Amino acid sequence: MKRRLPTTNDKSNRGEGPLRKNLVYCLLGVVILLVILLMSGTTVSVPNNERVHTVTDVGQSNVNEMVQKIVDEKLMDMMLEFKEDQRKAADLSSRFPVKKIFAKDRKRILVTGGAGFVGSHLVDVLMMQGHEVTVLDNLYTGRRKNIEHWINHPNFNFIVHDVVDPIQLQVDQIYHLACPASPPHYQHNPIKTIKTSVVGTTNMLELAARVGARILLTSTSEVYGDPIEHPQKETYNGNVNPIGPRACYDEGKRAAETLMYAFETQSKVEVRVARIFNTFGPRMHPNDGRVVSNFIIQSLQDEDLTIYGSGKQTRSFQYVSDLVNGLVKLMEGDYTQPVNLGNPDEYSIGDFAEKIIKLVKETEHDTKSSIIKLAGTKDDPNKRQPDISVAWNELHWKPVVDVETGLKDTIAYFKKELEEEGRTEPIKPQELRGN
Repeated sequence: MKRRLPTTNDKSNRGEGPLRKNLVYCLLGVVILLVILLMSGTTVSVPNNERVHTVTDVGQSNVNEMVQKIVDEKLMDMMLEFKEDQRKAADLSSRFPVKKIFAKDRKRILVTGGAGFVGSHLVDVLMMQGHEVTVLDNLYTGRRKNIEHWINHPNFNFIVHDVVDPIQLQVDQIYHLACPASPPHYQHNPIKTIKTSVVGTTNMLELAARVGARILLTSTSEVYGDPIEHPQKETYNGNVNPIGPRACYDEGKRAAETLMYAFETQSKVEVRVARIFNTFGPRMHPNDGRVVSNFIIQSLQDEDLTIYGSGKQTRSFQYVSDLVNGLVKLMEGDYTQPVNLGNPDEYSIGDFAEKIIKLVKETEHDTKSSIIKLAGTKDDPNKRQPDISVAWNELHWKPVVDVETGLKDTIAYFKKELEEEGRTEPIKPQELRGN
């Protein structure tokens, strides 16, 4: 029997399809009851002792025709809806084929932040592997549409919940991704951001300790701050401003890593830590203020691409499928120390902006965008490039999707988003405080 994980506010598991079917069944029940009463030919009394007409008075054949028409229409609607559900299920199965595995091999996996950009792609992979997956997300930056294709699947649960509040579940693994990751989002409420990293991580670690689950924390390359070492190795302790505008995120993740290894030592929790470098791909929020999303949206809307600073600062970009592959390898492997997951290909921001414009033009959108430079942002790193020797040596992992191929997929995704959702307003210069 399918286990139902406890929740008090899980509305997302009640899909609209079953609700509509239940309403149709209720309506048919009322119609059938009406037919029985009419066919009985009985008389019903009312307060004024007036006689209610029976089927004999109004003509039984007319009533039968009316009822039959209603029933036929409802049955046709149900048949059409059933065929549409079958079509959607077939489409889902072709795009996200779920592997059938024995119960002894099936893990109960919790993904916090699973409705977000990276989290939803991770959920797809875990579901297709045949595991039971529970998503925990407060939908602050995550979007229900990212995971709606799994709602009502017997192996999937979605709980709207904030990790700052404790929760009791039975799980075998925890992928802890919950935390706003783009500067405009995490700087909007810095207190909430650091509480998510510290209190939320503590709650997940306590859950892991209680049920004996292995837990993976998605940390960040931001723990290196504005690095003096280049490229950055996991042994580098970083150059972080603890009171700057990015500190709520940078120091929050550093504290989260400290908590992970404190629980490993004291409570014997199995921990994994991934330090993620810039990642892009479909399902990025179109207005999250990151370099890739801002440049693509601006170019598709014929707006100038905004660079903060000289444009000579560098970043390394990896496609989301590569990152997810690395996260799964890290979780399933035996290596317990922090691991850089990123693409060593390094781009200056100026060159990257020109590449975006070029690729958008190749989609037959003759963008009129140019590049403008604005004042730099406080504590913005000048260099960012991962050393992935540990990932290769310990996990046999390296990125396989080249940046240009990934950008083409991402541009196509954003193009469709704009067609469906309409024009969006990219983060304005005064609102953006770092990349």
